[in-house]
Amino acid sequence: MQIEVALERIKAAVGPRGWIAERADQEPYLVEARRLWRGATRLVVRPASTEEVAAVVRICAEARLPIVPQGGNTGLVGGGVPPEDGTNIVLALGRMNRIRAIDPLNFTMTVEAGCVLAHLHQAAAEADRLFPLSLGAEGSCQIGGNLSTNAGGIAVLRYGNTRELTLGLEVVLPDGRVWDGLRGLRKDNTGYDLKQLFIGGEGTLGIITAATLKLFPRPREVETVFLGLARVEDAMTLFAHARAGTADQLTAFELIPRAALDLALVRVPGTIDPLAAPHPWYVLLEMSSSQTESGIRALLERLLEAALEENLVADGVIAESGPQARELWKIREAIVEAQLYSGSIKHDVSVPVNRVADFITRATAAVTERLPGIQPMAFGHVGDGNIHFNLTQPEGADTTAYLARWQEFNDIVHGVVRELDGSISAEHGVGRLKRDEITHYKSPVEIELMRTVKRALDPANIMNPGKLVDA
Repeated sequence: MQIEVALERIKAAVGPRGWIAERADQEPYLVEARRLWRGATRLVVRPASTEEVAAVVRICAEARLPIVPQGGNTGLVGGGVPPEDGTNIVLALGRMNRIRAIDPLNFTMTVEAGCVLAHLHQAAAEADRLFPLSLGAEGSCQIGGNLSTNAGGIAVLRYGNTRELTLGLEVVLPDGRVWDGLRGLRKDNTGYDLKQLFIGGEGTLGIITAATLKLFPRPREVETVFLGLARVEDAMTLFAHARAGTADQLTAFELIPRAALDLALVRVPGTIDPLAAPHPWYVLLEMSSSQTESGIRALLERLLEAALEENLVADGVIAESGPQARELWKIREAIVEAQLYSGSIKHDVSVPVNRVADFITRATAAVTERLPGIQPMAFGHVGDGNIHFNLTQPEGADTTAYLARWQEFNDIVHGVVRELDGSISAEHGVGRLKRDEITHYKSPVEIELMRTVKRALDPANIMNPGKLVDA
């Protein structure tokens, strides 16, 4: 009865537009993006303000009613999906989508958690500024989810991940109190940096309702090049040269294997093969400058001349227009889409940059030895050490039987990651998918410290229970 009373109080707190009780209407909030999980909930709650969030959390705290915070529900580790038992509410932040302030002089914007990432790009551009966080799901993901998972993306190399792009937060704590940490300061040396607890916390310590984010000068010149290489080792040598030889104006450095491009050419209409002959590996490289007549084209050309002389690069094409650059970037997007059409065991890992080639070589050999015919697809933001090491099923294999071996191949790949001092989650987070897995790859001290923080801030364990860390 206490729960039923709490649910009625929640409905009153958010008003008739702020809740969804019908199962059919709840469906989009219950299914994980890759359909790995389908949960259940007592109520989907859609507050329109921080005050409403705080009121809902206070009611849930009194009733010991678990809360599953959710943004755009584009995550890939099950962090925003409710559990199957249905004894929870889903707190969806999509109605909290106001841009509260843009300060071009301070190079900041203060935004609510439900703002769609692409809308933030547009708002920053209208103020002649850049918000550089860029993801494949930017048309639907929300900044609150980006913050809660410490999202990465293609521009981390130049600008850092979400953690580095955040100056302040507003957070509703598990007891319903509101912490207003929306400061636009670059320097604040007054003790613990509390916002860092909630960035990457996946909603297990509190609910991020707003953030003050860093802006940057808008790029005035952008150069994009697609290169063919013989060896993955050559790609990483090229990266070192590019960092050193481009005045650190390197924005993106993406690795693409030929096998992934072949798959995209077959399965994703409009994908192009931009070079005259196939190559085992490709690099999609981008430089940018906030100046006009910056000289980055000359820097790029000198880099490529040196790479050709050293036999690091076999062929390449420089985009001569915006549309051509978008065609090259579409290749990167298409290789992800192409993998949706068959069984794929996915890994989002990172290793030190100087060990990327070693990881790809060793992990490829290990999985191929275990299952001849398996198709490793190693791609991603290797300039920051992040490799998406996805394993496409052998031709003709039974998809269900293949995917049943997910943990077996996790153990192989993550074992190589550990040997190379890497991480089993580079940018997707932990959520439900890797909650138990991290206990094998983090030290007991780290796990206990995480649990201690969880117990201290959320002693009733109502904030996204069962995700990130087992309290």
